[in-house]
Amino acid sequence: MKVFFPIYFCVIFIISSSLFQDTSLKESMERGSEIYADFCVTCHLEKGEGVAHVFPPLAQSDYLMQNREASIRGVKFGQQGEIIVNGITYNSAMADLGLEDEEIADVMNYVLNSWGNSSNKMVTTEEVELITE
Repeated sequence: MKVFFPIYFCVIFIISSSLFQDTSLKESMERGSEIYADFCVTCHLEKGEGVAHVFPPLAQSDYLMQNREASIRGVKFGQQGEIIVNGITYNSAMADLGLEDEEIADVMNYVLNSWGNSSNKMVTTEEVELITE
């Protein structure tokens, strides 16, 4: 019985932590979808498909999934220079959108978990705060 008791509480803790993150992620993504509609949809389009050779896709984006910090930095400070997304080179400029760190975390959670993307780690405001130019 002594061994069962700590294991029981560990299992309960793990399950409740997972449910809390699921709820937090869902709420963050809902806020992020509104930010996306206000700031991102014009270039990256409604389903994140982008415009070939002009605006990179966010849907099923290898760059986005493999370059988490650089992607957050791009939203936070804007981005210039060449990047390769899904084998296509893009060299457009993205302006600094003037978003708060919490808004950046929310829109990143939305994008990282939409249109065929799936991230197992939620972007937090604290993570965004640590990213500098």
